[in-house]
Amino acid sequence: MEKAAEQLEEVSKSDYFTGTQVAEKKKKLSFLEPYMYLLPCLIVFIGFTYFPFFKTIYISLFNTNAQGDISSFAGMSNYLELFKSPSFINSILVTLKFVVVTTVPSIFIGLILALLADNKLKLKGIFNTLYAMPLAVSSSSAAVIWLLLFNPSIGFINFLLKRNIEWLTSPFWGFIAVSIVCIWLRSCMNFIFITAGLKNIPKELNESAAIDGANYFQRLKNIILPCLSPTLFFVLVINFITSFQTFGEINIMTKGGPGEATNVLVHSIYKDAFFNNKLGLASAQSIVLFFIILIITLVQFRYEKKKVFYQ
Repeated sequence: MEKAAEQLEEVSKSDYFTGTQVAEKKKKLSFLEPYMYLLPCLIVFIGFTYFPFFKTIYISLFNTNAQGDISSFAGMSNYLELFKSPSFINSILVTLKFVVVTTVPSIFIGLILALLADNKLKLKGIFNTLYAMPLAVSSSSAAVIWLLLFNPSIGFINFLLKRNIEWLTSPFWGFIAVSIVCIWLRSCMNFIFITAGLKNIPKELNESAAIDGANYFQRLKNIILPCLSPTLFFVLVINFITSFQTFGEINIMTKGGPGEATNVLVHSIYKDAFFNNKLGLASAQSIVLFFIILIITLVQFRYEKKKVFYQ
């Protein structure tokens, strides 16, 4: 009897230990489970975001030959050479001017169109479709179309204005022409975001204000714009980043010219990397562009708490 009892105790102990081991394994698996779901995304993100970024930092510290292979260590000399270059300083100034000139009007136009489409119109759906149509056009296709419209000889713009403006050969008008195309393309994207933001504003606020005697502009100032401020802030950040990264329209229409009137940083990076075979300098410019965008974005988020109202 005693031996049988001992055997039962041993069996129960072994069952207990196996049960606890199974529970521990389940805990470990449950702990690892969410990370396993994230693993494919992390692999793609590391492969296409973090690795190129750190590779760019690495290449910016070296000189490269005509084939793009690393030839010698340069340290910070690539960065020092950039800030001594008048062409690079000009590209920074052109980029900042281009960002301001394209961001503000595109947001304003998108806001006006969204406010117009938000009213009770009979053909509201058609207007929404027409306003959003440029979003379906790629930047390269839009640049080719506008290239024909701005043609000084056969272009429709000069025919409409009844003037002979050298849109793509004059430094001033070349910058204006590229800016117009970018504003046209981005205003439709802003229209969609702002329209979505207007849909989230409670109708009760506008209705109660209208009952109290507030006109449309009073409601716009005190209700619509404050409630829309999170969407407008998001649109502002996205437009700033997109404007800094503009390349296709400029490369197709002006190729950074006339002179260097439209030679923004991204186009300057492209020229140094693929035409001048200076991958070290191009990588250094990429890092400078990254920090410019980072600083401006951080400044925007710094002032976001004062100007943005969340419901």
